[in-house]
This record gives sequence, structure tokens and C-alpha cells, in this order.
Amino acid sequence: MNVKELLADDGAVSPVIGVILMVAITVILAAVIGTFVLGLGDQVSETAPQASFSFDYVDNAGNDTLTVTHDSGEAITADSVNLSSGVTFQEYTTADGLVDSASTSKTFASMNVSGDVTAGNSVNVAGNDFDSATFRVVWTAESGSTSATLQKWSGPDA
Repeated sequence: MNVKELLADDGAVSPVIGVILMVAITVILAAVIGTFVLGLGDQVSETAPQASFSFDYVDNAGNDTLTVTHDSGEAITADSVNLSSGVTFQEYTTADGLVDSASTSKTFASMNVSGDVTAGNSVNVAGNDFDSATFRVVWTAESGSTSATLQKWSGPDA
């Protein structure tokens, strides 16, 4: 074996490696540009906030009341949190009584929670019979494309 000839013969190694590297760089660059051109790079998924709500139910024989309280978790914009049910209900205050018209769905903002719903915020609702009703606290993203039920309460007969 001729060592001098082996060390001197390095043809075709550098050009092959150079071509492979250039092809790899071109493919990666094309993939990155393609994702942004097609709009895949800027999609942001809106995830539901993590929050816990509690329900305090009082059966008043025909004028039931339910207090929904944000116990813990993230602050949520009051406009994006709904209280919904299959039965009609009205907001009430303990001093003034019923303060709005009957509905099956209301935002926390429409029930006098301003700004963000944070731990300790609560809404009070009243209605004829909540024994067989189900109430849900539902979050809806600002875009309206995503929603999630954060908490659910069912009456004793539901």
C-alpha cells in the first residue's frame, strides 16, 4: 500500500459533501418560507382558562336562588363568561330583588361583574324551579371560534 498516494488522492470528497449540504439548506429554507406563506406559522390556538366555580343553591319553594362564585384559577374577561341553563332565570341582588328580564343565558358582564372575573366574584340568579335544572359556566374565546364549559351544576332532581 502506497501511503503517499492515499494521502494525495482526495478528489470528489469535498464536492459531494458540499452538494449535500447545499441541498439540505435549500430544503430547510423552502420549508420555513412555505409555512409562513401558507399561514401555518402564525396560527394561535386559544385555550380555555383554568378556573374553578362553586354553586350555592337555596330551594325557596317556587323562587329558587343560585349563587355562582369564582373560587380560584385564572382571571377571565367578564364578557367571555356565560352562565347558561335550560330554564329561565333572572339576576337578583339581596337588597333589591330581581333586577333584569328572564333569560336562559347571560354573560357575567351583563350581571354587573365589570372587568375580569376573579376569585371571589359571584353572580346571583333566581327562578321558579331549579330542582331539575342544569347550569353551566361557559367560556367563549374573543374570536368566537372556541368555547369550553368551565363548571357544571345540576339540581337535586336533574
